[in-house]
Amino acid sequence: MASAGKKKRISNVTNTQPSNNGAGSSSGTVGDGQVSGFVEGSIIRITMQNFLTYDHSIVHPGPNLNMIVGANGTGKSSIVCAICLGLAGKTAILGRGDKVGLYVKRGCNKGSVEIVLHKAKGNLVINREIHVENNQSTWLLNGKHSSQKTVEEEVKALQIQVSNLCQFLPQEKVGEFAKMTKIELLEATEKSVGPPEMYEFHCELKTFRTKERELENVCKEKASALEKFKQRNERNKHDVERYYEKKRHLDNIKMLEKKKPWVEYETARKELEGVKKSREDAKKQLKTVRESQAPMLKKIQHIDSQLRPIENQMKDKTVSIREASQKCKQKQDQLDRKHREIEDIKQAFSLKQTEAADRQKRISNTRRMIDDLRAELANVGDQSDVTPRINAVNAELRRIQEEKAKMEGEKADMRREKDNLNGECRLLKNRLRSLDDMMKIKEEKLRGRSKDTYAAVQWLRQNKHIFSGNVYEPMMLVISVRNPNHAKYVENHIPFNDLRAFVFQKREDMEKFMMEVRDSQNLRVNSVFAPEESCATRAPSRPIESLKRFGFFAYLRELFDAPEEVMSYLCNQYKVHDVPVGTDQTKAMIKTVIEEPYLKVLYTAEEKYSLKKSFYSGKTSTSNSAVRPSQYLTMAVDAEEKCQLEEQIRTAEKSMQAIDVQMSTMQERTAKLDHCDNELRAQKKGLSEMKGKKRQLEQKISTKQDSLRQMEQGGIDLQKAEEETKAQISAVNSQKVAIVAEFMAHMKLRAKLSMEKVYMALETVGMTAEKTKLETDCREGSAELRVLEQACAMLEQRKARLLEMCKGLMRRAREICNMDPGESAVPPDLHTAFSQLPDTMDEIDAMLNEERSRAECFTGLSENVVDEYNRREQEIKNLEKELDEKSNALKTYRQNISEAKERWLNPLKQLVEQINDKFSDFFRSMQCAGEVDLHSENEEEYDKYGIRIRVKFRSSTQLHELTAHHQSGGERSVSTMLYLMALQELNRCPFRVVDEINQGMDPVNERRVFDIVVRTACKETTSQYFFITPKLLQNLQYADEMTVLCVHNGPHMLPPNKWDEKAFTRRCLRRKGK
Repeated sequence: MASAGKKKRISNVTNTQPSNNGAGSSSGTVGDGQVSGFVEGSIIRITMQNFLTYDHSIVHPGPNLNMIVGANGTGKSSIVCAICLGLAGKTAILGRGDKVGLYVKRGCNKGSVEIVLHKAKGNLVINREIHVENNQSTWLLNGKHSSQKTVEEEVKALQIQVSNLCQFLPQEKVGEFAKMTKIELLEATEKSVGPPEMYEFHCELKTFRTKERELENVCKEKASALEKFKQRNERNKHDVERYYEKKRHLDNIKMLEKKKPWVEYETARKELEGVKKSREDAKKQLKTVRESQAPMLKKIQHIDSQLRPIENQMKDKTVSIREASQKCKQKQDQLDRKHREIEDIKQAFSLKQTEAADRQKRISNTRRMIDDLRAELANVGDQSDVTPRINAVNAELRRIQEEKAKMEGEKADMRREKDNLNGECRLLKNRLRSLDDMMKIKEEKLRGRSKDTYAAVQWLRQNKHIFSGNVYEPMMLVISVRNPNHAKYVENHIPFNDLRAFVFQKREDMEKFMMEVRDSQNLRVNSVFAPEESCATRAPSRPIESLKRFGFFAYLRELFDAPEEVMSYLCNQYKVHDVPVGTDQTKAMIKTVIEEPYLKVLYTAEEKYSLKKSFYSGKTSTSNSAVRPSQYLTMAVDAEEKCQLEEQIRTAEKSMQAIDVQMSTMQERTAKLDHCDNELRAQKKGLSEMKGKKRQLEQKISTKQDSLRQMEQGGIDLQKAEEETKAQISAVNSQKVAIVAEFMAHMKLRAKLSMEKVYMALETVGMTAEKTKLETDCREGSAELRVLEQACAMLEQRKARLLEMCKGLMRRAREICNMDPGESAVPPDLHTAFSQLPDTMDEIDAMLNEERSRAECFTGLSENVVDEYNRREQEIKNLEKELDEKSNALKTYRQNISEAKERWLNPLKQLVEQINDKFSDFFRSMQCAGEVDLHSENEEEYDKYGIRIRVKFRSSTQLHELTAHHQSGGERSVSTMLYLMALQELNRCPFRVVDEINQGMDPVNERRVFDIVVRTACKETTSQYFFITPKLLQNLQYADEMTVLCVHNGPHMLPPNKWDEKAFTRRCLRRKGK
């Protein structure tokens, strides 16, 4: 076998054995010049300098199938990374480190990748130098400095798409191919195998369709608005005509209102002249009447002067009479008071008589009661002594009180104990409620990320009884991180697909669960079952104490709690018991740490390190990535604590129930004791009453005798009291006689004054009668005078009012007609108009009322209606013009869509049909079934078109769509590989890369797929193909067109300059001959 380009020997190694890495190939060595068999854009040479596991290595791939074979950790995927980064690919495509500086070999400041691409007019050499310090790259294009954008344009021109999973499928992205949606798969296929213009036509169609929808909406809106405007103007047309009719009536009203002040002024002026003449005549008559009434007025004044003194004297008499009446009333009041005083004296004597009779009755009653008490006392004296019986009752009462006090103490203790238990129970329930709230938050996060998993959790909680073994909800709900700051390590170590996976103790329970939720309910969920032999307590490779000098403080398993089956699965699958977690100190000592044995994965404060040790060289390769912040496990819920809380709550509630039962029993006992106590107290009361009855009777007899003596000694002398009463009444009568004498004197004075007042009143009446007669005669003559005075006043007022009215009417007429203040004649233009109108106020008012009535008939009209009508007419014209333009544009877009659809859809259908033929043939050759079709729910929605892959691997099942959940990992790998092979002969891309896609396949499928790959990728019409695998099955069929690149490294490898391919071939032949 001929030797391919080999890696230089490392000049500065730290281990005792020299370390040499190389890449071997079954093809001959090729240079960078023009070669045959390579398609445009194929890779001729790859050179890596200080890149990942390589110091310096050159790879010369063949033009067809390139099998890159080597053990894990030898550097196969490093070649894939070199192809991606060397062709300006993003680090996210590789799924490894997110910084390009991480791809430089550890300990070096910079590294480089150089790729030579085949071109008919001269090969294209791309060189990328990566600097660790600033995480930047410098680019050379054919030896000249260039920019990344220029390199990307050159790569794109050769139809190389490292971001397209249909062309470039790295190891970390194999699982994502099945996760691609139908739409994403169609776009990737168009870019990969379709004509260059196919994807452009597709994008153009989607753009046209978007604009078509926009134009359709615009046309609908314009047409709707146009129709509404027309309908609205049609409705308003009659209103506009009525508006102009109303305006004509309003103009007539305005002209009538202008003439009306002039007519009013002329009428008022004529009336003013008549009033002036009438006023002068009234003044002459008034003067004549006043001269005839002067003598009578003088005589009336003389009578008034005589009446005034008499009236004053009458007033004085009235005051004196009032004073005399007031004194009479006072004396009458004094007599009434003396009458009442005599009545009080008589009533007091009557009360003394009644009191004396009552005292005699009380004395009789008291003597009878004393006799009765003496008789009862005689009967009580013969009864025996009851003191011993009372003492016995007192002793029993003390015993009952002591027992009750003891029971009250016990009840108080029980109440305190119950209160303590109740408080403890409340605290436990509050803690349990807080844990439930935290669990709800975690459930909401789960529902936000995976609604199907959340629905499956709800179903499991309702149907947990149907399973025979333990079943656990998704790990993210049952895992409880002890310190929230450490949650990020657990989340970075356990993939989310397992964090949302259900854990089963028994496999049959898992199959029953998946049949229900996945097959019946069509929910996308993950499930795993724990190992039969528990791994939860498996010991780590070495104690954590031996690693603490590097800053490690615990293994990953010690950072969280989980049920035994969950912990057993994680220990078995992800070795959480053997993954140490360190600090910034660990980061500082990382070069020393990675040399420690038994470490495969470790964590520093902010980074994850994965270590792989070569089986050949013993060298350790490392990769690191940043630790992502925690999203789901920060809210830690301790399931064990929750169970303990629930058990403590149940225990406390049982204890409180027991206390309630004891207190109920003691309450019944207390009631019985209270009943006995009441009976004994009643018995004691009866005995005490019996003992003290004799003493009470003696005291009562003594008390009654004292009362009898007091009543007999306190008697009243009625005869003496009667004499005193008579003496008091006689004294009061003497006082009454004096008061009556004074009363009579005042009465006589009042009578005298009244007579004098009467005489004066008679004299006044005569004089008043004469005055009245004179006033009547004068009043008859004054009626005409008052009438004339009123007439004069009214005429004067009317004159002034008419004068002001004329001035006001003239001002108003000038203002209405817009005349100057000095003008008094009607303007000529108005005079002509006024001549056609009535000349009297009645006719003008009648015409005004008629015009106003007609104008008021036109209600609900305004000038805005006319303005809006005219404006809308203009808008209708504008809308009709815009609608025509948009309709024409829509027709143009629909024509463009029809043409673009014809250019895109027919070739696409043919392309998908070709892919389907190849894909179906490949599956039939494997005794399976598969098909590829173009899927669309609506033919007009071009952004919803997609490629659907449906497969079945067992004859008893139906075709199922390829998804990330329905098929197993191996089935997805086979389907992905065969789809890529179906694209191979159609592929317009210069090369394809597939990294370790056969890892999940069973041997039978792997052999079948390998045969298909060799048969398809080695045809002359196909492009270059890179197939990376760590192992190959025995007795596989190979083709002469394929190239096998064997990647080796280790301390016993020959240096590249000592490699002799011919000697290697001779040795192989000798071994085969033996």
